[in-house]
Amino acid sequence: MAAEAPKNKVEGLAEKVHVWPYLVRLEFLCALFTIIGLTVWSIVIDAPLEEAANPTKTPNPSKAPWYFLGLQDILVYFDPWFAGVVAPVLIIVGLMLIPYLDINPKGNGYYTYAERKVAIWVYSFGFLVLWIALIIMGVFLRGPGWNLFMPWQYWDPHKVVALVSVDLPYAFGVRTYEMAMLFGGVVIIGYFALGTAAYLFVERKAIKAVGLLRMLIKVQLYLIMIGIVIKIVLRLGFNIKYVWVTPWFNI
Repeated sequence: MAAEAPKNKVEGLAEKVHVWPYLVRLEFLCALFTIIGLTVWSIVIDAPLEEAANPTKTPNPSKAPWYFLGLQDILVYFDPWFAGVVAPVLIIVGLMLIPYLDINPKGNGYYTYAERKVAIWVYSFGFLVLWIALIIMGVFLRGPGWNLFMPWQYWDPHKVVALVSVDLPYAFGVRTYEMAMLFGGVVIIGYFALGTAAYLFVERKAIKAVGLLRMLIKVQLYLIMIGIVIKIVLRLGFNIKYVWVTPWFNI
């Protein structure tokens, strides 16, 4: 006589199910509907191809391929050294570190939302906000001169926008160079210190599971992701260029 399958908190549902047919069947149906949708889309909508390249006529604006438009749009909010070097390196290194930082003491195979709330939210934030949203902005909202146009606005090639960029200390009334350097340092260091302390306080149990060092690295990567969005908001809403200004570097 076969042993009864273990039950979870929901009465009548088995704690474990077989990959076939439950998971494979669902994945096959999702892949099938995706292929059908893409096929219909490609038949109904023409590819947005432009005219042949003309060396005597430079397009305005000159845009990168769509999959690089997110990085190109970041250049509006950050210096080239950060948008072109630091940000891509952090993305690549962060993805490489996932298997070493995001360990699961229960073993592999736990991917449900109930088991992986933080991981799913972090991934969704990074993919949808820091990648897809910037690509959509670069494709549909960036017009001539790389100016920002709303969907209902005409893409005027002669539009001139005067941006008066200011540093965050100056916006708060700090005028002296030494005080501005101190103010920016307090803001940056305080952001990472308070963010780290708050996360470690909320996730006290997770520290025991993954270790303090792994948790600290994960938190810093999370804070950098959120900080990029904060800087984009400051740039778009308040024309803030730098938060921390020093003789050696500007952040």
